Amino acid sequence: MAIQFTSHEVKDRLKDKRRLKGFLKDLFAAEGQGLKSLHYIFCNDAYLLEINQQFLKHDTYTDIVTFEMGEDPGITEGEIYVSTDRVEENAEKFGVPYEQELHRVIFHGALHLCGFKDKSKKEAELMRSKENEYLSKYFGA
Repeated sequence: MAIQFTSHEVKDRLKDKRRLKGFLKDLFAAEGQGLKSLHYIFCNDAYLLEINQQFLKHDTYTDIVTFEMGEDPGITEGEIYVSTDRVEENAEKFGVPYEQELHRVIFHGALHLCGFKDKSKKEAELMRSKENEYLSKYFGA
């Protein structure tokens, strides 16, 4: 089971990657989802907009795009693209530290790969609750 973090044209600001990898493995196990491989790519708005346009046909900025690459629905092989520009802007907007917002987005992508959705109000509320649960566990709040 491999978890990777890569930066594409942005500064790597992720702290304690070893701890985060272990936590993500535990998140997948707690949600009953197998994990084969997971690759986070931290990038800028322009790069993620291209991905959003090319693969999802969305012409909007976003903080995250998640792709399930595997064929077995019970075993995740995923790629998650994160715009650090959006994370930074959202951290300022919501008055939270950058590190907290970055981890919210990291957990959000993992939860998508575990089967959680956020299209309806009810789904979005459950997703936010799960994000908060894992943020509390990770940061010990």
